Amino acid sequence: MATRSLWRTRAKLAVAATALCTGGAAATIATSDDPAAALKLCTAVPLRLLRDSATAASIVFDYQYSLWGLPEGSTEKAKIKQEVHLRSARKLQELCFRNGGIYIKLGQHIGQLEYLIPQEYVLTMRESMLNKCPVSSYDQVCEVFKKELGDTPDKVFDEFDPKPIASASLAQVHIARTHDGQKVAVKVQHTHMTDTAAADQATVEFLVNTLHRLFPSFDYRWLVAEIRESLPKASCLKIPLSEFTLLRNLDVLYNWFAYDMELDFLIEAKNSVKCLENFRKLSPHIADYVYAPEVHWSLSTSKLLTMEFMDGAYVNDVITIQKLGIQPSDVARLVSQTFAEMMFKHGFVHCDPHAANLLVRPLPSGKKRIFGKKKPQLILLDHGLYKELDFSTRFSYASLWRALVFSDANGIKEHSVKLGAGEDLYVLFAGILTMRPWNRVIDPAVDHLVIKGTDSDRSELQMYASQYFPQISELLRRLPRVILLMLKTNDCLRAVNNSLLQGSSLETFLIIGRVSSEAVVEAKMTQMKSLFSRIDIWFEEFLFEARLLALQIAFWLLRVRNAWT
Repeated sequence: MATRSLWRTRAKLAVAATALCTGGAAATIATSDDPAAALKLCTAVPLRLLRDSATAASIVFDYQYSLWGLPEGSTEKAKIKQEVHLRSARKLQELCFRNGGIYIKLGQHIGQLEYLIPQEYVLTMRESMLNKCPVSSYDQVCEVFKKELGDTPDKVFDEFDPKPIASASLAQVHIARTHDGQKVAVKVQHTHMTDTAAADQATVEFLVNTLHRLFPSFDYRWLVAEIRESLPKASCLKIPLSEFTLLRNLDVLYNWFAYDMELDFLIEAKNSVKCLENFRKLSPHIADYVYAPEVHWSLSTSKLLTMEFMDGAYVNDVITIQKLGIQPSDVARLVSQTFAEMMFKHGFVHCDPHAANLLVRPLPSGKKRIFGKKKPQLILLDHGLYKELDFSTRFSYASLWRALVFSDANGIKEHSVKLGAGEDLYVLFAGILTMRPWNRVIDPAVDHLVIKGTDSDRSELQMYASQYFPQISELLRRLPRVILLMLKTNDCLRAVNNSLLQGSSLETFLIIGRVSSEAVVEAKMTQMKSLFSRIDIWFEEFLFEARLLALQIAFWLLRVRNAWT
């Protein structure tokens, strides 16, 4: 039966690939403004689709065949399943590297999904997808430069290192020096990214939908929607969709003919400027502690971004951070406060804060803490993926986190429902946000949300993910896309905190509680006009300050007790 399912999967995907090659390719090339690029697209996509199909079929067959007939809950099945997870993770890793671009993004995101994806996938993707991405050749880099700035890198800059210092899913970074002597980092978009991005997105979506139809328990459609939201917006090409009637029965696949992903680095540059402006205007108390590289606008285009070169330690490099004279716990607090301010007060959120996008350096002013340790400054890189939260969403999200920190079951339910979780799945939503079971979420203990990062904690999370997988899939399908991106942001921040503190910290949740409470009070103050309403809000603020003080005292007592035991 597993073999028949495998061949049915291959047959459907082969039909789709044939339709792509014959039904739309000629029309696309004939009507395209760039026939050479269209030809490249139409020849590359079927090959990638075939490669995707083979990998997906191989993984599905491995699970079906290897686990066939093994007793449910047996030690043997658990052991075999772990082996299949690891083999499948490596196959998926190889596919992501071979295809690049969006597939690297997909792999990076899988590496953050500890609450849902088997540990073998998480570790395999996390170890390889952040700093081992495919690299464009120097000739390809020169091609981008000539198209964007009219000359080669060695002419545009006084010095240009042809070997990149970093490569990510969408671009790579080179060190250069301007003609006036400034050291800069130059971000160059991968040439293949714009060629196949829309097609890759549609292909992945088609595969996931097809596998879900063949195997209803395999439901990762929400992940496709989340990846789509994570990518820059598309711009339409002048191609009449009416010509592609052959593809309409394939649901998603015909869309790739109509879209070309325009990855605009100028939007990224503007995001970085807006981010720092928000800190200066809305969070001046930490504005000096958050920085983004200055943009060289005259040397930047939609596919090239020239920025101030930044020296610093990656946020997960604890040894280097300590060598800089900075306490990792101070960095964890700064990261938590920075993103709490973005989410709850600014409503303009950097949604890709994985370790490769966050640097740490000593505060340039030279300020030190009482015991001589240097204060950290957080440098935000890669501003391509931001999301704006409207007033209602931002207020509900801040209110939800305040309720979570203070174990307010009624508040958790009210604001989870407002955010789209529904009355039937709000408990699960709270669990995904905090990575804690419901009985811990509403536990009045001061450290009820703290994750110790032990093997037992991880095993517990994997058990819940396996047990409630259908409900989790339904919840993630139901939630608005903006909330999915907030979940992704939380996943990234949790991974950063784990690397800095080997688990989560009570102080992190105290920071979240304080900033979310301040945001809720500020939002209410803007809506209330009467004196009595304002007095009521001030009283509410006083009560929350008292509760925060009580939590802070309990936190210090807990630290003293742990120090003596």
